[in-house]
Amino acid sequence: MLFKKKQRISAKDPIIPALQAIVGEEDVLYRYEDLVAYECDGYTIHKGIPRAVVFPESTEEVSAVVKYLHQQQIPFIPRGAGTGLSGGAIPQNNEVIISLVRMKKLLEVDFYNRYAVVEPGFVNLKLTNAIADKGYYYAPDPSSQYVCTIGGNVAENAGGAHCLKYGVTTNHILGMEAVLANGEIVELGGVPDVPGYDLMGLITGSEGTLAIVTKIKVRILKTPQEKKTVMAYFDKVQDASQAVSDIIAAGIVTAALEMMDKVAIEGVEAANFPVGHPRDIEAVLLLAVDGLAAGIDDQIAEVVEVCQKRNVREVKVAQTVEEAQRWWANRKTAFGAMGAISPDYLVQDGVIPRSRLPEVLARIGEISERSGLRIANVFHAGDGNLHPLILFDSRKPGETDLAVKVGSEVLKVCADVGGSITGEHGVGIEKKEEMRFVFTDEEIEAQLQIRDVFNPQQLLNPDKLFPTPSRCAEVKQAAHK
Repeated sequence: MLFKKKQRISAKDPIIPALQAIVGEEDVLYRYEDLVAYECDGYTIHKGIPRAVVFPESTEEVSAVVKYLHQQQIPFIPRGAGTGLSGGAIPQNNEVIISLVRMKKLLEVDFYNRYAVVEPGFVNLKLTNAIADKGYYYAPDPSSQYVCTIGGNVAENAGGAHCLKYGVTTNHILGMEAVLANGEIVELGGVPDVPGYDLMGLITGSEGTLAIVTKIKVRILKTPQEKKTVMAYFDKVQDASQAVSDIIAAGIVTAALEMMDKVAIEGVEAANFPVGHPRDIEAVLLLAVDGLAAGIDDQIAEVVEVCQKRNVREVKVAQTVEEAQRWWANRKTAFGAMGAISPDYLVQDGVIPRSRLPEVLARIGEISERSGLRIANVFHAGDGNLHPLILFDSRKPGETDLAVKVGSEVLKVCADVGGSITGEHGVGIEKKEEMRFVFTDEEIEAQLQIRDVFNPQQLLNPDKLFPTPSRCAEVKQAAHK
């Protein structure tokens, strides 16, 4: 084990001195008033207090902490910035949290070979800011990119507005260093087309249940020569939805293609970044086109023409970079903006085929009317990734449970039309039972067997991702009872 110099220890829990011996006395939290800050992530409906929070500063310290916890059979959870929206970093049984926020270095940038190496606590947007003056950027851009970490992005396989053209996190990971559940350090990827199993791809999106990633090699891209942003207002959601399909069908590869409905527009206009959206429209499309400067104007003209054929009320092109940034800030802060019109909200993350968008939005509207809870729809329209925001008031008895039930109904609609229960926010605690909407017992069992290879004793982020009871035999036994 790697140990720091011995320091004065005053803690009742016997694991605290051992953890402090590894990372230092000041790098272990164990008092309730400190631990309460870690009782949840961005999914606040469930909460739990960890046994302790540990702050390693290197791969070796992560390994030493994990080896100790593994030897003592103490469960543990890796955590980044805590911006996850499915409860993946929430303690349920007094687990120890291994916080990676102090592992936040940009270790290497190679512009010639177009890659960067970062530690897991490095904030997403800081990478683009660090390389922008050289004409490069990092493509994955979750709405929380100004605070979320790249390690957390790897855990959830995060997307963002630009994943329509550029793909999600897994499309930009070239290699990684990781600590397994027993403390062993491994290196994966790093060379294109490595033969054998795609273990790097398997860990990306595994929500911290297979390994703790401690170093990430990511692809960086040249900044496009030109980028333009278009805003289009529609009186009918169906017209906006059809315009999305028409734009894709026309062969226009937009960098981003976003949509908000009337309730979402009400929220963003009442919050910190209003841009003057008309309050009587049913939908707004926000899209970006980037690439070589020579072809941008022609693509913009095609987009405008498609929108006009679908009864657009108004379509406009941002005239300055500052105007475009205001439009995107309005969209990217949409989740938090719901706080301006509702005491609480629950965000969902379903995926559907683009062609089923009008039908699914209509069914979501029916669920909203039947339940009495307003639902604001904000989504990556280009790739069919919906984010219905269910507005509720937790102070009213039963409304929190009702919101959770409504969220499950929305995900069932997505699954019924051939979609998925998550596109980028993950399963975590929130969608464990909804896994049955898209997987059979046998398919879940196959995934559990893979997990058991990496995490056989279920010490690493236990009781996440899979429904309970999770084993096929347990499922059948429960059904029989």
